[in-house]
Parts: sequence; C-alpha cells; structure tokens
Amino acid sequence: MNMDAIFHEFPLLLSEKLALKKIEDKDFHGLFAIYDNKRVFEYCGILPKHNMETVRKMISHFDRDYQKKTRVKWGIFINEELVGIIEAFDFNQKVNMITIGYYLAEAFWGRGIATEAVKLLVEFLILKADVNRIQAEVMPQNEYSKRVLLKNGFVKEGLLRQATVWTGQGIVDLEIYSLLKMDYMNA
Repeated sequence: MNMDAIFHEFPLLLSEKLALKKIEDKDFHGLFAIYDNKRVFEYCGILPKHNMETVRKMISHFDRDYQKKTRVKWGIFINEELVGIIEAFDFNQKVNMITIGYYLAEAFWGRGIATEAVKLLVEFLILKADVNRIQAEVMPQNEYSKRVLLKNGFVKEGLLRQATVWTGQGIVDLEIYSLLKMDYMNA
C-alpha cells in the first residue's frame, strides 16, 4: 500500500459529474444537512448530529484524522455543493487492505451518485495507492448500499452474525463485501 499517495497531500478525485475533495469550513451547511437527518444514518453506526456547533467542529476532526493517517473523509461534491461523504479507514498495511464507507444527503438518493463516488475511490485506491483489498461492511437491510457495491464489482463474502456494536444500533449483523485488485484489473 502506498500510504504516501493517500497522505502526502489530500487527494482530489474527479469524474465528469463528481469531485471527491477535502471538506472545508465553507461546506458547513451541506455537512449539517447530511448529519442532521436521521434517515441518512439508519443503517450506519453513526448517530445524527442536531447541534450546529458539534457539526462545525467535525470539520477540524476530519482534518485531524487525516493528519494522523487514520481516516480520510472526502466530501462528495456536485458543482461545489456537498452532497455526501465517502471515506477510507482501517488501513491494514500488513494485509494491504482498506475499509470504505459512504453516505449521501437524502435529497440526492437514487441518482447513481454513490455508485460513481465508489467507482472513483476504488480506482484511486487500486491504481494510485496500490491497495490489494477494499472492503465494506453493510447491514443486511441496506439494499441500496449493497447494490452500489455490486455495481462496482464487489463480491459478497458472507454474513457476520451479531458481530459488532454500532452506535445507535446496538449489536448488529454485518454483510462483508470486498473487491480485490486482481478482480478489478481483470474486469
């Protein structure tokens, strides 16, 4: 895994429709719209945030995590508007594996945005950061997220029953999806 490709400077990832880039103070209102909606986090281990100051502080926490090389949170932007977040975390260098997660503002659901954002991130992680395995953990009820992963070539590996505690959800089952570099390169 080429950690320098990820952490030398914040990666800017672009497609015709989307930009995955650093979330800044000017993006606060879009960030608050995402975190203030409990439906966005129905299938996540994240609690919604209804306090504006709490959400405002999160922007510096995103940067702190990046500087510590523990997590990268990209804003998903359409024409400079923050519409979602996609992240990479759990950098396991021994196995050359990263876990990803993503969520969109409700107003942008069902438009293929998450699918395109995952595609952009996968391309970067495999081709630039030389990651061998990308995985995602999904609650079994989250059909939309599973579809996003399958469209991007991920394979369902199985179900982990009562495998973890997710904030606000308690003990949950998780389905594991993965994409290996060799599968991506041979697709």
